[in-house]
Amino acid sequence: MSENIVLHDYDISRSHRNKVNGHESFVLWFTGLSGSGKSTIANKVEEELFYKGISTYALDGDNIRSGINKGLGFNKEDRLENLRRIAEVGKLFVDAGIVTIAAFVSPLISDREQVKQIVGKDDMIEVFVDTSLEECEKRDVKGLYKKARAGEIKNFTGIDAPYEAPKDPEIHIQTEHTEVDEAVQYIINYLEETHRI
Repeated sequence: MSENIVLHDYDISRSHRNKVNGHESFVLWFTGLSGSGKSTIANKVEEELFYKGISTYALDGDNIRSGINKGLGFNKEDRLENLRRIAEVGKLFVDAGIVTIAAFVSPLISDREQVKQIVGKDDMIEVFVDTSLEECEKRDVKGLYKKARAGEIKNFTGIDAPYEAPKDPEIHIQTEHTEVDEAVQYIINYLEETHRI
């Protein structure tokens, strides 16, 4: 940090905001291959939380890359910077007292560890949306796998770039055996049972 930067402590803290909101703030981080159903499930979870009176905000890959991370590419360095910025935004939202829903491929274990370090290990709940590559290619809702197989997209996760599945996620959803509504209820139950909401 530059010697000319001095952090300022404001009188209203995260704990004040959580108290006013009536719930904890944290990041619910959805990871999985493109087409796994991350954004679909994340969207429905946010909707469910919102109607329960929880202050929420959703961060999604394409949306972030059209704004705050506009200009970043898809090489290794840019992907890492993309996730670092997202983690910093998530940390700000947590401090603001908001339950933050984040849906990002975040393919490497080291990527997600970096996010945990920035956000805070106790403030991040990892949700592994586990869908086989074969199923994701069948869905191919954005046509990205077809382009990757044709060589039109390089470094595409699952095709010519690796995806490392979480070893011990807090929540594990296998979408090929679980309907969206079931997955959403499973996540809500987890949050209630762990007294997060």
